[in-house]
Amino acid sequence: MAKATGTASPRERYRSQVRAEIKERAWEQIADAGASALSLNAIAKRMGMSGPALYRYFGSRDELITELIRDAYRGLADTVDAAAKDGAGLPELGHTLRRWALDDPHRYLLIFGTPVPGYHAPDDVTTISSEIMSALLDASAKLPDDSPGPPGSPESPDPSSSPEQDFEQHIDAHRQWAGDHPATPAELHRALSFWTRVHGVLSLELAGHFTGMGFDPATLFEAELAALLRR
Repeated sequence: MAKATGTASPRERYRSQVRAEIKERAWEQIADAGASALSLNAIAKRMGMSGPALYRYFGSRDELITELIRDAYRGLADTVDAAAKDGAGLPELGHTLRRWALDDPHRYLLIFGTPVPGYHAPDDVTTISSEIMSALLDASAKLPDDSPGPPGSPESPDPSSSPEQDFEQHIDAHRQWAGDHPATPAELHRALSFWTRVHGVLSLELAGHFTGMGFDPATLFEAELAALLRR
């Protein structure tokens, strides 16, 4: 009857609460020692449970990691989607990504940092990440296309193709990652460049590689966004 009315039973509510606490303890472990050190038995001990009892909620370490990755990707995708619906352009989406990363560095590093040894994420995780890329492609499409024309055209007097043009032809021929988005090759290139350079700066910043270099990472991030837009 509970399922028929859309109301969870006491047993289902209890299971949901225990799973949520397990994930909370997992994030604490990841913050202390990294995802590769995640231990269900250690979480069970922290919660006053036996190992076998906890395995009734998550069947393996990889199942728990998958749930954490899904939650992290879902949180980022929803944040980016909300900003896009508010009219955010590519630079604003860049700042949205950075704020999310700084607010949740362990979630960011779980999905964009060093892969967990021996772990392989399921395909549906890629589907969630494609929502983020779709928002970036939409924002990229709203910017003026200032890429040079085909070799030999007035916009591109040099008859030889440039590395950028070569790559855009290549990326247009391998655009499966963009789904059915109607982005032009230049828009695909811009969105992908945005993705790689933004995450490059963020990953270095969150891993502490700018510490002691004497500059503000926020200033570098702003400069990278400006350079992308000038392209």
